Order: sequence, then structure tokens, then C-alpha cells
Amino acid sequence: MEEAIYSSLYEGAVSTREIAKDMLREQRAPINPYERMIVNNHKAMLCLRELARQPLTVDAVLNLHAILVDGTLKHPDQAGRIQNPADERIVVWDQTSHSAVHTPPAAVELPERLERLVAFANGDDIEGDRYTHPVLRSILLHFQLAFDHPFADGNGRTARALFYWSMLRHGYWLAEFISISRLIYQRPDHYRRAFLFVESDPQDATYFVCQQLELIRGAIDELHGYVDRKRRELDTMRSLVRRRDDLNNRQLVLLDHALRHPDAVYTHESHANSHRISIMAARNDLQSLVATKLLSQGKRGKKFVYRPVPKLEAKLKL
Repeated sequence: MEEAIYSSLYEGAVSTREIAKDMLREQRAPINPYERMIVNNHKAMLCLRELARQPLTVDAVLNLHAILVDGTLKHPDQAGRIQNPADERIVVWDQTSHSAVHTPPAAVELPERLERLVAFANGDDIEGDRYTHPVLRSILLHFQLAFDHPFADGNGRTARALFYWSMLRHGYWLAEFISISRLIYQRPDHYRRAFLFVESDPQDATYFVCQQLELIRGAIDELHGYVDRKRRELDTMRSLVRRRDDLNNRQLVLLDHALRHPDAVYTHESHANSHRISIMAARNDLQSLVATKLLSQGKRGKKFVYRPVPKLEAKLKL
């Protein structure tokens, strides 16, 4: 969820992390192109779980791009296809200096370049004792798609999605829980400069590789910090309700959130998405909290919604 949000924010989506997370958790329909971009990124990240089970294909790359740009392009027919010689070739501009900083390869080269990229992604380039570490391969896949810029729009999002595909494909399941785009969003100049340094030094990708390894390490450190923080919060919640054995860990996490956000609203969808459980399991969790008078139940349109009851902390101590 974090990667979907920050990959979109980096590309110019106008929203906040909180609004975006609520939209994804509640499965609310997007109300503008920016929210559509975030939803598309989230769909793509979910698709990667299944896609990573199979070797990459050109069609898979095109389908992934189509998901990422669905409903956001000025010309919808550009979704899921690379540019051709009849198109005005996309150029990467520096918004500050208003000058071109990268002119991608000619459109006539793109079909072959994409085929070669897919072969590289699948390890078909291996000859003899040559070996490329999976993380390095994932980073270079990210770089090359962004360098080739084969699409009219959505190249950066597609490149970062392919990085995640490659990491998952090679068994780095932890990648699903880190967000490189969060750190890119925080330090965008570092990301852009890494590309420029490669171009200015006869295609030496070392600059980009080092920058991305630094990001990956930072993202892993952030994840460890998040896990430690959540563990402490859960321990605090357990001590608060230590006399109750009728609450599972998911309910404890929700109640901890409710104590810190007394105006929060929960739905079957938001709870299911937060904990990756079925709607039925989410419904049972929430209904159980209503039965124990820790949440109140209401309706918003046709949907059931749940809110923390007043004086929740006092009721938890009973």
C-alpha cells in the first residue's frame, strides 16, 4: 500500500498519505485522476504477487503498464502499448531548467529493446559462468525500462513495478513490505541525479545501483523500525486488556488505532485490506467488537461502518 501511494505521489498525484490509505482500505472509488493513479498502482502491486510466479513476457509488461495508466491518459489508446515511429517520441524534461535531460532511444528500436529487457529479466542473458545477483538484476531492470522510456506516460511507475516483480520472482518476499518510492519521494533529486550520472559517464550504471542499494537499505531499516514500533504498541494494548482473552491480534491492533484516532471509521473492506483477510473474517472481527461494546455500528449508504465507542479506554480496563 505504501509503495502504491508514494510511487503515485512522486509522479505528481495530489493527495495525502492518510486520504490515500483510507481510500484503498475502504475500496472507495477514486474521485479524480490523482486518486485513480494511486488505485492503479495498488492494483498493479497486487497483480505482481501472481505475475512473479511466472517468467516475464512482453505481454505481461504491456498489461502491467495498462493497469498502471488505466483512466489517466489523455489518449487512452496509448495504454498498454509502446510508442511507435508515428508517435511524437517522449522526452524527459527538467521542470526547473525547462530543458531536455534525457532523449530515449528511437521508437523503431523499442520492440527489440523490450524483448531484450524481458530476456534479461528472466536471466536468459546468462552465458557460461556469468552471474548477476538477483538484487542487482532487479535494479538494472528498473533502470533500463526507465532509460528506454517506451511508453507515452507511466514509465517510472512501470519501471519500479518491474523492480518489485524481479525481487519477488527471486524469492525476496520482504520486498513486498518495503517502499523504495517513499524514500525517492523524500529525496527526489538523488534519484534524478543517479540517472543523469549514468548518462554522463558512458552508461556506467554503478551510480544508479549504489543509489538504489542505499534506498533499499533505508527502506528495510524503516520497516524494522515500523515492526518494532507496532510490537511495542501491541504490548501496550495487551497490558491494557490483559484480563480479556476474547480479542485476537487483529482486534488489538484496531483498538490501539481507535484509541489514538477516536473519530476513525472502520468497514469490512478496510479491516480486510489492513490485515489481508477475507471479508467474512473482517466482519466477524468487527461484529465481535460491537458485541463487546467496544465499537458502535451504523450505516453509510449501503455499507456498514464501525466507530470507537465513547470512553473506549475506560471500557477496555473493565
